[in-house]
Amino acid sequence: MTLQELKVGEKAKITSVGGEKRFRSRLLDMGVTPGVELYLRKKAPLGDPIEVTIRGYELSLRKAEAALIEVEVVK
Repeated sequence: MTLQELKVGEKAKITSVGGEKRFRSRLLDMGVTPGVELYLRKKAPLGDPIEVTIRGYELSLRKAEAALIEVEVVK
């Protein structure tokens, strides 16, 4: 499943980060790396952008960017 498909209030663990090299490098520099847990805080009314808490800070991502991040739900 992708980060875009996650529901508000769910926790997930990142399994992979896709996209072109420049985009992927930017996310990795911000701490969005495989194995890290995140929490989906909120989504805008039309689903774009979304806000996640990761490594102790809030990060906003566009829907298209979130679709490139593979996650698995953590219970």
